[in-house]
Amino acid sequence: MRYSAVIFDFDGTICDTGEGILKSAKYALEAFGYDAPDYEELTCFIGPPLLITFQEKFGADAATADELVRKFRERYTNKGVFESKLYDGVKELLITLKKDNIKIGIASSKPQDYIETLLDHFGIKSYFDVICGVSFTADCESKASIIARCQKELDTAGNLCLMVGDKKYDMEGAKANLIDSAGVLWGYGTKFEHIEAGAKFILEKVDDVEAIALGFYEQTEETQGIFSGKIISVHTDTVTLVDGTEAQREVVDHPGGVAVVGLTENNEVLMVRQFRYPYKEIIYEIPAGKLEKGEDIRQAGIREFHEECGAEAQNFEALGEIYPTPGYCSEIIHLFYATDLTFTQQELDDDEYLDVIKMPLGECVAKIMSGEIKDAKTIVGILKLKELKKL
Repeated sequence: MRYSAVIFDFDGTICDTGEGILKSAKYALEAFGYDAPDYEELTCFIGPPLLITFQEKFGADAATADELVRKFRERYTNKGVFESKLYDGVKELLITLKKDNIKIGIASSKPQDYIETLLDHFGIKSYFDVICGVSFTADCESKASIIARCQKELDTAGNLCLMVGDKKYDMEGAKANLIDSAGVLWGYGTKFEHIEAGAKFILEKVDDVEAIALGFYEQTEETQGIFSGKIISVHTDTVTLVDGTEAQREVVDHPGGVAVVGLTENNEVLMVRQFRYPYKEIIYEIPAGKLEKGEDIRQAGIREFHEECGAEAQNFEALGEIYPTPGYCSEIIHLFYATDLTFTQQELDDDEYLDVIKMPLGECVAKIMSGEIKDAKTIVGILKLKELKKL
C-alpha cells in the first residue's frame, strides 16, 4: 500500500540533537547538586518530556523538576540547540517525498520554538506541511496526543499515515492512533525496543522511508546462508512486503569495488584487455578491483590504478557510483577519473594476466556504441567522463 502522509519524530530521527541535550541535562543536574552520570547514561533525555525524565529517572519532586527544566533551557536555548546536525540523507529524503506528493509532518515532544529554530537553521522548514511540538508551559503532552494533532492538521486518515521515529514512544503513540509505525536505527532506539513497541517496519537507512511510503519496501525476516567464498557469499532471504505478504529473494553479497578512467594528456583512455572466465572471452575494461575490508574507497582506486596500469595521477576525482546488477547482487562500484599521469611499474596479482593499452577517447565511445565494449562500469565511466569534460 502507498501512504499519503509521513509523520516524523524530530530528535533522533530528523536531527541528531544528542550533544546539546546531553550537555544541557548534565549542566542542569550538576547545578542542583545531582551526581550526573556520564553522557551515555543521559540518553533517556532524548525523546520524552524533560519534566517527566527528571522525576522518573532522578527522583526529583514536581517543583524541583520544574526548576531543573528551567536550568536545562538556560543552556540549551543559547547554545545547546545549535549543537545539532541533520542526519545524512534527510534533506534529500524530504525533497523526494515532496516530489512523490506525500504530505510531511513533525510530531515531537520538543518545544515548537526549538524545532522551528533548527528547521530554519538547516534550511528545511519549507518541506513540512505541519509541525507539531509542545509549548514551554505545557510540555508534558503525551506522544499519542501530539501525533493525533499532527494527523488532524494533515487531514489524512490514520491508515494512510506512517509514523517514523527512533523511540518506543513514537511506536506506542502511533499504535494509539491506529497508525502504522517505522522504527529507525540511526537514532537512539534499538531494534528490540522497536519490536517490543509494535513497530511495523525497522529501518536501517534514511532512504527506506520513501520505499515504505511508496509501497515498495521489503523487510528482511529470515536469512539462510548458501555459500561463502573468497569474494562473494550467497544467501536466500524471506522478506515481508508492505502489504504483509511474504516473498523469497536470492542475494549475492559482494564487498564492492573501484574503477578508474585514466585519461592521458592526448585524450587517450588507459584500458586493460583480459580474459574474463564467466564470459569465456577477452574484453576491454577500465582498470578496476574489489575493495578490501575497511579500505578507504579513494585509496583503493589509487591502489588499483597503480597495480594494473603502473600509473599514478596528480588529479584523482570521484565520478559517482553504480549498481551493476541490482536484481540480485549488493555490489557497488565506485568510479573515479585520473589525469596528469605518470607511469611506474605494474604490480599484478599472481593469477592476473592483462595488457594495458591507450585508446583514444573517441575510439572508446565508438566501440561502446558498436557493442565492442560491453563492460558496464567501462561504458558508464567513459560516457560520464566524456559528458563531464564535454570532450
